[in-house]
Amino acid sequence: MVYAVVRAGGRQEKVEVGTIVTMDRIKADKDGNVELAAVLLVDGDKITSDSTSLAKIKVTAEVLNNLRGPKIVIQKFKNKTGYKKRQGHRQELTRVQVTGII
Repeated sequence: MVYAVVRAGGRQEKVEVGTIVTMDRIKADKDGNVELAAVLLVDGDKITSDSTSLAKIKVTAEVLNNLRGPKIVIQKFKNKTGYKKRQGHRQELTRVQVTGII
């Protein structure tokens, strides 16, 4: 079993071939291929963590779809002044499936 730890969308994700990962939005079309270049660790027969060896390793993935995350509500309130503020946010996300660790 070969796995890699990659930096995807500002977070570190442990991925294997076939893993579906949801990350922050990247500029890629649906059914397109992307390369996750920031590899931090690879474990095959032995663990590889030095930067010169990791620079040669690439993790490829296929974009499944672009979506939006769940809505969160931000509220501010100050007592006795009548100040209220309400705001919502939905994060833009991309879902990819890892196709290879080369």
